[in-house]
Amino acid sequence: MLIAADKFKGSLTAVRVAEHLTAGLRAAAPGVRVAAVPVADGGDGTVDAAVAAGFERRAARVTGPLGTPVDASYALRGTSAVVEMAEASGLRNLPAGTFAPLTATTYGTGELLRAALDAGARDIVLGVGGSATTDGGAGMLTALGARLRDARGRPVGPGGGALRDLATADLSGLDARLAATAVTLASDVDNPLTGPQGAAEVYGPQKGASAADVADLEAALTRYAQVLEDAVGSRAAAHVHAPGAGAAGGVGYGALVGLGADFRPGIEVLLDVLGFAAELARADLVITGEGSLDAQTLRGKAPAGVAAAARERGVPVVAVCGRLALDADALREAGLSRAYALTALEPDPARCMAEAGPLLECLAARVAADFLT
Repeated sequence: MLIAADKFKGSLTAVRVAEHLTAGLRAAAPGVRVAAVPVADGGDGTVDAAVAAGFERRAARVTGPLGTPVDASYALRGTSAVVEMAEASGLRNLPAGTFAPLTATTYGTGELLRAALDAGARDIVLGVGGSATTDGGAGMLTALGARLRDARGRPVGPGGGALRDLATADLSGLDARLAATAVTLASDVDNPLTGPQGAAEVYGPQKGASAADVADLEAALTRYAQVLEDAVGSRAAAHVHAPGAGAAGGVGYGALVGLGADFRPGIEVLLDVLGFAAELARADLVITGEGSLDAQTLRGKAPAGVAAAARERGVPVVAVCGRLALDADALREAGLSRAYALTALEPDPARCMAEAGPLLECLAARVAADFLT
């Protein structure tokens, strides 16, 4: 049995999900062999998943989204690093109930990348998701040496809103080590930078942006792209509508243009990094899952990526979740032969979240009964 589940957001990390499922399986079927590869799709929990796979956790003190210091970490193994944007610039770094849609900065993400470079990383996976920011990665690029200035030659302020005053951009000062570093942009979304499906329109409201803020951010990101095109040429314009450019408030765009990053679906990248293929080759059944199995799952979330990889090898996959919002046809289309929900055991959502661990162990016993007897 191979466990390859994502976190249950608000309840359990991916590592804890795997621990509870393992305990439940072994209690129900003491002879069962269980392997676990906790997974992530580039967002919250990506560094934890890498550490569980054998990477070393490295700590760094960086600038948070509000400009105040935060403690963050990245994962390192040899010359390979996994950097999780949410560690530095995520919503989780904001005080409860506080948002800063116009001023939140990705500067700390740039500092985290620089720390990885200082540690010798030359192959970096930049996992993006869960961000508090909509600055197009401008803060990140500034931390790495870019100069973004207004018409009076002053550095523009932090956040996406300040980009409306951007007049010039100079990327020649970017950290020279980036030229010899392969950066992979790992994201579970493929939105463009601007437009109806862009960073501001789609994700701005989730970060506290009002309708007026969204309009301001859209105009500012459009200005940002125009200035970068003046600075580096047509590739900046080409990346505006590239898949992943709008990820994490447009940090994808900054990575594509400024860091020369290649975009790949986050779960595909992480499965490679975590050594999933080797474990899959030994598996008879895969158990994947996340907190909510719903329409978003089908758009590149971790369970869909795990199921797709397993289907290629002919290994059946079942899912566990807190909440199930997919019918049997949708599950089959995603490559999931069955799904087990915590709400089938405990209908109260609050109790489900509070007691997710023991409930997962009960679900694991059901999986064992269905597939091991």
